[in-house]
Amino acid sequence: MQKRFVGWIASRAGVSFTLLIAAVGLVLGLATGIRFKLRCDEDLDLTPSAHWPEPKVQLQPEALTGPVLVRIEYKIDPKDARNFTEAARASGEIKRRDGAFYWNLFRDTDSPSRFIETFIVDSWAEHLRQHSRLTRADRIIDDLVQSFHLGDSAPKISHLIAES
Repeated sequence: MQKRFVGWIASRAGVSFTLLIAAVGLVLGLATGIRFKLRCDEDLDLTPSAHWPEPKVQLQPEALTGPVLVRIEYKIDPKDARNFTEAARASGEIKRRDGAFYWNLFRDTDSPSRFIETFIVDSWAEHLRQHSRLTRADRIIDDLVQSFHLGDSAPKISHLIAES
């Protein structure tokens, strides 16, 4: 689509004028980047944490098998639902940053304390790479999410792989 548009401009206005427009666009882009810098919290600890447990499997999937649906079931005090949801959304952003192309949090209408977090990645190998991408800064958010979970055991995690 872009090539056709550029070709259309070049055929109507000439190649020199089209290159001039492209150069002006590049300069404007650079100026915008200087004026509006990306903010990064300098206090983030980006040291790898590897705090997710290795997936428990009885059938070892091949690396390119997928997509993979990861499902995490939480039991949350309904009074803490809003705070848990905010923390879970921050965790969802991390999961999408690290390779998930879908993330959502669901609440059971029959049991208000039951929440199901789901995310999908392209392949088993991509999910395993997610485990290695986690940082200590990510762990702080994951620990906050886990702190809302009630019960003696950790939230139940399931790894589901699409059937061919």
